[in-house]
Amino acid sequence: EVHLVESGGGLVQPGGSVRLACAASGFTFSNHWMYWVRQPPGKGLEYVASIDPRGQAPFYAYSVKGRSTISRDNAKNTLYLTLNNLKLEDTAMYYCTRDSQDGSRGQGTQVTVSS
Repeated sequence: EVHLVESGGGLVQPGGSVRLACAASGFTFSNHWMYWVRQPPGKGLEYVASIDPRGQAPFYAYSVKGRSTISRDNAKNTLYLTLNNLKLEDTAMYYCTRDSQDGSRGQGTQVTVSS
């Protein structure tokens, strides 16, 4: 059974940074593409970033490109997302998913950007 647990969110000031983590279990983590998606208040899910099984090919949404880094540690079965220069519009519940942006996801971790 796919089990994903996101962590690392919180209240951050504009311009700040946050590092999110996603602990994976129940499957062979190193065999799967992994994604970060987010859901802003009152809106639908949106793609943030994705990374190939080896961690060599990251992709980013235009909205976060240049100020975010997706990475993974296959030895620890953990996916990461660092977001820098946070903006108010980055406020959202962040989820990690497996295989696609519509894949299985955890309970999420809330990032709130506010002064």
